[in-house]
Amino acid sequence: MTKRISHWIDGKPWAGVAQRTGEVYDPATGQVSGRVDFASPSEVDEAVSAAARAFAGWRDTSLAARSNVLFAFRELLSARRRDLAEIVTAEHGKVLDDAAGEIQRALEAVEFACGVPHLLKGGFSENVSRRVDVYSIRQPLGVVGVISPFNFPAMVPLWFVPNAIACGNAVVLKPSEKDPSASNFVAELWAEAGLPDGVLNVLHGDKVAVDGLLTHPTVRGISFVGSTPIARYVYETGTRHGKRVQALGGAKNHMVVLPDADLDLAADAAVSAGFGSAGERCMAIAVVVAVGPTGDELVGKISDRMARLHVGDGRRTGCEMGPLVTAAHRDRVASYVDSGVGSGATLAVDGRDHPVDGSSDGFWLGPTLFDHVRPDMSIYTDEIFGPVLSVVRVPTYESAVELVNANPYGNGTAIFTNDGGAARRYQNEIEVGMVGVNVPIPVPVGYYSFGGWKDSLFGDTHAYGPDGIHFFTRNKVVTSRWLDPSHGGVNLGFPRND
Repeated sequence: MTKRISHWIDGKPWAGVAQRTGEVYDPATGQVSGRVDFASPSEVDEAVSAAARAFAGWRDTSLAARSNVLFAFRELLSARRRDLAEIVTAEHGKVLDDAAGEIQRALEAVEFACGVPHLLKGGFSENVSRRVDVYSIRQPLGVVGVISPFNFPAMVPLWFVPNAIACGNAVVLKPSEKDPSASNFVAELWAEAGLPDGVLNVLHGDKVAVDGLLTHPTVRGISFVGSTPIARYVYETGTRHGKRVQALGGAKNHMVVLPDADLDLAADAAVSAGFGSAGERCMAIAVVVAVGPTGDELVGKISDRMARLHVGDGRRTGCEMGPLVTAAHRDRVASYVDSGVGSGATLAVDGRDHPVDGSSDGFWLGPTLFDHVRPDMSIYTDEIFGPVLSVVRVPTYESAVELVNANPYGNGTAIFTNDGGAARRYQNEIEVGMVGVNVPIPVPVGYYSFGGWKDSLFGDTHAYGPDGIHFFTRNKVVTSRWLDPSHGGVNLGFPRND
């Protein structure tokens, strides 16, 4: 029997009957493991209404009380991280160790939000004019929506939800319908931590649920992570309906390897960052840019490491890379292997032949490597979002920078070199939001902020960290005067600060 996965509304599982449902798979076996309820417009309104009712009390809850809930949630999440990792692996397919790493990074974002009393401090200027003081305060938006992707079902929601809640907002979370159970588990932990009913609601579904949040008049802000076409749609639709929107889109992350780099370190990094989580990461390395004479040796070292990767069911000991999330996504990614061969790239490693430690019905595609890739090929231009790594060869540092800057995406990039001057020049010249120097996946720690440039981000506010606090609050400036009994009478002149 398959389990039912339903909404979490007003502090409890939703008890209604869904008009539509979707299948949830175990990617390692190919079997249906559950059915998830899809929200209709009435369920969207029910969740938003619950959040609106809860917001009235939560916004006036003291910062100390909010912090207590956040600290309690942090402890519960840490204690139950193994349980949550198993849920992620069962529905997404990434190996348990990778799922545990995702939750560890989520904990960093929660820990940052625990310091909300300090983060919400305003400014105060005394006596700007005679007996006039001016001060600023940051206040919550109200009801906010969080729309998160399938590839990080625990971490990405926890980039946004803790900050939103800490700032006094109420949240409606719409996770991916492909792996929805992690969000329900997290909602239960929030309830156990003492979060009042309705402050966090989980709404499952598809475009109906997304559009419901984007157009609902009570929803004040939207945080989104997903592909660039959908990010653009979310941004345009949400802002057209008067909402504050941050929409993080797709990526085509380049790793530039200079001739002076340690090629063993670079090869390790390319394989780790290219094939971790089967390449289903927005910060995965998709393109290795081999500069000058490095190409042949680097491709050889990468190929050798790929041959030793243990691909299989993430619950089995020793597995390093799991399946893709669905059969349809696996087939889409596999089609790029045919496309790359057809367009003239050299198929250095064919992942379709890689041995698998798991059920033959799983959604498998092994690590794949293309060499001599040109920028006009679809394997270069498209975000594949799977275990397909491309090597582009360029003659100089300048041509590498030109290649990266010409790409429409600007999410993450890395440079591998032992030349400090070249690294400093690269971080200055490159038009990408997150840069790694000898670090292949430059995801910032929780007290900075995550976000790309160009088609990788719509809106001007990055995720989590200080930008997260800014996004989920708005500034209010108060000018006050406490007068003596004699106030000087009527004066229609423009107020002067003297």
